[in-house]
Amino acid sequence: MTNLFCRRPGSGSTLQPLPPTNSKGKQAALSFFFGGLLPLIAFTVIEENYGVIAGLIAGMIFGVGEIVFELVKHRRVSTMTWIGNGLLLILGGVSLISSEGIWFKLQPALMEGAFALALWGSCVMRKPLLVVMAEKQGQTFPDAVKSKLFGVTWRTGFFFAIHTGLATWAAIDWSTTNWALLKGVGFTVSFVVYLGLEVFYLRHSLANIRNE
Repeated sequence: MTNLFCRRPGSGSTLQPLPPTNSKGKQAALSFFFGGLLPLIAFTVIEENYGVIAGLIAGMIFGVGEIVFELVKHRRVSTMTWIGNGLLLILGGVSLISSEGIWFKLQPALMEGAFALALWGSCVMRKPLLVVMAEKQGQTFPDAVKSKLFGVTWRTGFFFAIHTGLATWAAIDWSTTNWALLKGVGFTVSFVVYLGLEVFYLRHSLANIRNE
């Protein structure tokens, strides 16, 4: 949520635009949206032409490749990449043993479900995840802004919960191609639209706070 409003040191009670997110924040965001996308594409293409086992092996190889690429490029691997690709490799292994690709396909649902629980859990603990993540980048917020971000965090949990249900349904009943489209296109587009609506509402609300 860049370029909204925060309170900067020495600015009194005036709300100032948020500074841009740092490189680590951008890397984490990219890992969340696009991490696991290449393994998914590889699995889909190979599975349709050569079968489930070949698709699983290809997907797992690309999963390892994403980790190695990020390590070489950034000299570190983001937590999101470790979790996403680690889960992908574990579920891929289970799928290989059972010769059933559904376990591999459940990775997006498990990731999205875990994120929904993390968002809700942070609200229950009165430490909204979006606020905590922003504060780790050196941003501070007045109570009015924290209250708004609490609502955003809670509602975003519902967004991920809904997508968890869709992703589970896709893994069980949809074709591999449609499952991949949901993960690669459907999730990204719907989240961008949802986030745009949240940002519009948040900007409007914070503008009213500034004018009070």
